[in-house]
Amino acid sequence: MNRIVSWLQQRENRIFYWINQRMRNPFLDYFFNTITHLGGATFTIAAALCLSLFGQGNWRLAGLQSCIALVISHIPVALIKKNYPRLRPYLVLKDTNTYKKPLTDHSFPSGHTTAIFSITVPLFYTYSWLGPFLIPLASLVGISRMYLGLHYPSDCLVGCIIGTAAAFGAVLLFT
Repeated sequence: MNRIVSWLQQRENRIFYWINQRMRNPFLDYFFNTITHLGGATFTIAAALCLSLFGQGNWRLAGLQSCIALVISHIPVALIKKNYPRLRPYLVLKDTNTYKKPLTDHSFPSGHTTAIFSITVPLFYTYSWLGPFLIPLASLVGISRMYLGLHYPSDCLVGCIIGTAAAFGAVLLFT
């Protein structure tokens, strides 16, 4: 079992280093520093609340589903972070690139990735024509977390799964 875990960790570290170090350029520095905030609490809560309070028809419904998904998704995130503390990559991996004030709480799973998928999936479910825009955008938020040295790929993958599952759960409440 230890060999499997070690093998998986090596592969994950390779992916992390490729995103965090090999993709480096000034445009991506600016781009990922900006886009990462779309998964932050301020944006995701504000977007979901604005849609649910001021939206009309299906927009309002998608906003309400997003609000519910945000709440539901962050319960397992908080529990997992508390019970399975994982140090952030910049604290563990040598030569990790970080920006500004790096976070010091636990890495696993990515709350930003969870949040962005929690609000984009109900919108995509309601308006499928938004999918080609929203799903890549949400994925870029996850990539930004690795680019900025804050999360491993598995942190973002699990965040995506939790956010998507919570969003589908919220959507099912209204169908």
